[in-house]
Amino acid sequence: MSTATLAPATPATPTRSYALRDSLTMLRRNIKHMQRYPSMTISILVMPLLMLLLFVYVFGGALGAGIGAGGGDRGDYINYLVPGIILMAATSGAVATAVSVCTDMTEGIVNRFRTMSISRGSILTGHVMGSVLQVAAVLVLVTGVSLAIGFRPDASVVEWAAAAGLLLFLAFGMAWLSAAMGMGAKTVESASNAPLPLTFLPFLGSAVVPPESMPTALRWFAEYQPFTPINETLRGLLLGTDIGNAGWIALAWCTALAALGYFWSRAVFNREVTR
Repeated sequence: MSTATLAPATPATPTRSYALRDSLTMLRRNIKHMQRYPSMTISILVMPLLMLLLFVYVFGGALGAGIGAGGGDRGDYINYLVPGIILMAATSGAVATAVSVCTDMTEGIVNRFRTMSISRGSILTGHVMGSVLQVAAVLVLVTGVSLAIGFRPDASVVEWAAAAGLLLFLAFGMAWLSAAMGMGAKTVESASNAPLPLTFLPFLGSAVVPPESMPTALRWFAEYQPFTPINETLRGLLLGTDIGNAGWIALAWCTALAALGYFWSRAVFNREVTR
């Protein structure tokens, strides 16, 4: 009676390795979609640039004088305004993310992915990673235009890195939140409308004018909404203004947005794919 020799078992690839590999595959898929349909990327770039040029060249003199930025000097108002415009650029990818997630959910591609041996979480992770990369490219372009028209920050390399990290952290949280909105939307049109209030919320903070210049009720809202401490932290890093405890509050808000978006999107996704 012969004894069969068993071949040594091949170690299974760790689940995390599969998830990372599948997430990178989904990221490549989303990047190809951006390349084939660049209109959404162009739209999220155009809006911050239009706002920048409008407030600098049309309203800059009047607003600068009104808030005491150099007695109406447009250059000083540019320095005040640009951090808020950059912050708006960091939120601009929310619409594109919601639309792309909703498109996947409503056109049946997710059902096809369910029949394949891929990590479920990678579908959402690919959208989020793609959105962050898209926003990073927009931030570079908006910052470049701002420097070209007169923005003069005095930040060190470390402060620039901290500002970039804060903006990408915000973009990460906004991507998860907009992914959840996209999954909850029934149509692409409703998905494109859901994140819009978030993209304009920075203007109801300290992006364009100080909250102290607003009526009492609006001033209270501007001071306590999420984007004001983020904007003040960004302005402090780039221009050397006092940050105080705004930095910790900004990180707390970014963490809360990311956590809310992550758990909300995963809950909706798991509910939809198990129907």
